[in-house]
Amino acid sequence: MNFIYPLTTFLQKNAVRLFADYKVNGTENVPPIGPLIVICNHQSNLDPYLLRTFISRRTWFLAKDELFNHSRIASRFLHSWGAFPLNRTGVDTRAYKWLINLLDHDQVVVVFPEGTRSPGAMKKALSGVVRLAMRSQSPILPVGIVGTEKLQAWYHVGYPKGHIRINIGEAFSLPQIDGRLSKDVLESLNDMMMSRVAELLPEGYRGVYQKI
Repeated sequence: MNFIYPLTTFLQKNAVRLFADYKVNGTENVPPIGPLIVICNHQSNLDPYLLRTFISRRTWFLAKDELFNHSRIASRFLHSWGAFPLNRTGVDTRAYKWLINLLDHDQVVVVFPEGTRSPGAMKKALSGVVRLAMRSQSPILPVGIVGTEKLQAWYHVGYPKGHIRINIGEAFSLPQIDGRLSKDVLESLNDMMMSRVAELLPEGYRGVYQKI
């Protein structure tokens, strides 16, 4: 099913062009080679589709494991599409190792640090992305999405009618820290990371990162 990724990307790109009022800024900021962690606020289930449509490299991402349990066909489709099941009830070491392996092979992974959708305003992010970036030594690409919060129904994948804005910031790396990361250091790095996303959003979308 190797045709799934290029076919669905082609269809999604044309659906956006046909039905959406969209604008993408900063595509030149995407590093052409090397490992990359893309982080983004999470407005809608449509967000992963849009990111892989407008980021010029193949992307991989995590999806809640319930989506893989509907049928064998659905599971195969999602895997071919570049998704991997994530158990959200606790620390999923299997998913973490999958991400590390991709980054070790210079791939692009998309992560939504908030851990769930946050239509309208950003929520406090989890610290997993910080650990992932520190472990893999990968640069981070911040992205801000506006306008997909009204596109929640499944059929909006093929009919993304709305005013969509995607701002891609400059890639950055977290500072190297020797020794064990304390809770305070993790939180500080997390806030620094998410502030890069918040800067790409209108003030009303920044939520808990309004004043950072």
